[in-house]
Amino acid sequence: GLVIDEQICEQNLVRILQQAREKGIFVRVDMEDSQLIDATLDVFGRVISQGFQDYAGIALQAYLYRTEEDLRALLANGIRIRLCKGAYKEPRTLAYPKKRSVDENFDHLTDLLLEKSLELNLPVGQGGKIPPLPAIATHDLARVEHALEQTRVINLDSTCLEFQMLHGIREDLQADLVNKGFPVRVYVPYGQEWYPYFVRRLAERPANLWFFISNLLRTK
Repeated sequence: GLVIDEQICEQNLVRILQQAREKGIFVRVDMEDSQLIDATLDVFGRVISQGFQDYAGIALQAYLYRTEEDLRALLANGIRIRLCKGAYKEPRTLAYPKKRSVDENFDHLTDLLLEKSLELNLPVGQGGKIPPLPAIATHDLARVEHALEQTRVINLDSTCLEFQMLHGIREDLQADLVNKGFPVRVYVPYGQEWYPYFVRRLAERPANLWFFISNLLRTK
């Protein structure tokens, strides 16, 4: 309800997190395009301070220039972060225009997350219901390998980070990570509106369609 009314959104999020806390489960607040980032962070910040820190986290997008500053502010409060590259078409004034720059920033932000995870030692909990501090959300093998190497370099326990991927995409990579002892969380769109959601995400950025098809074929 954020684009309808910020107060309604905040009330709804509180209701959801109250249920999550009662049931001992975790809620990840997703991130939309750049026009909604400030409002999303504002609502999340107000709500999380009401005793929900162990039951809620937020997503950040590596292709935006502002993300390192947002990440550092959230990590100062021990907030659990889902790091993804970003799926929206943004102007060059706000986002890195080249994939190489996005990849480099993703790796840099991953390093910050892993270092903070080592400091706070927040492993996956409650049988996987509560994620560790960093969630590395990517199917990009180079980004995954960077995270694995950095984990070895700083001697971070494998339970103190998790990888997140989409259902049906790079299942071989998912299985390999699990075999290496890393938590892997699989995202599954569900409910009656799953298909419109899927189509909307593809339409937001044409490159998403090629990403989906190429990774689907790699899995098969």
